Amino acid sequence: MLAGQRERLVRQRVQLANTIRGHAAEFGIVAAKGRAQIPALLQRVQRDEVPELARARFADLADEYAGLEARIANIDARLKAWYKDNETARRLADIPGVGPLIASLLVMKTPDSQAFRSGRDYAAWLGLTPRDHSTAGKARPGRITRAGDAMLRSLLVVGATATIWQTRRGAARQASSRQASPWLLALLQRKPAKLAAVALANKIARIAWKLMTSAERYAGAPQPAAIA
Repeated sequence: MLAGQRERLVRQRVQLANTIRGHAAEFGIVAAKGRAQIPALLQRVQRDEVPELARARFADLADEYAGLEARIANIDARLKAWYKDNETARRLADIPGVGPLIASLLVMKTPDSQAFRSGRDYAAWLGLTPRDHSTAGKARPGRITRAGDAMLRSLLVVGATATIWQTRRGAARQASSRQASPWLLALLQRKPAKLAAVALANKIARIAWKLMTSAERYAGAPQPAAIA
């Protein structure tokens, strides 16, 4: 229920942000992409030449947006507390590209990791495996199936994208002193970043399944420490 409520509120926030951008554009006020740009956009509306009636409506939208942000922050705090008390989620968070939020949702939303025969089956359940269009014995993988939980799949791709971003800027070394994966570096030389992110998300899902079913820790993860 906690994960579902967060998902619903995030969808509402996206819809409201698009509404705010659309109305602002009608007055010639635009902002760069990204959720972080919405507060600044609302501030610009209050400073620019906008009719008083529209300014009041934007103020209502700003209050609604702030309310959604506060509710999502409250749920995130509850998820963080749940994460601290869940040993499996803490182990999953050691995987590069998986933070406390993704780790918690992986544990919450996976019905039973033992029900999947392999990591590939688990990745397929998440919709991260390509469709098979093979003919005459020639493999022709297509786009990913996009089956399963859309938000969980999206978060895994976002986590993978962040890992790629760090790797490309030489910032992949973290507190655990892990080096960038040779597999990922080779993949980035062959594939565009978006395709590489999906492939990495697939690999992250397989690793997560392995850790959930085996109770092992991620190879190269730091030793467990007391959680403050």
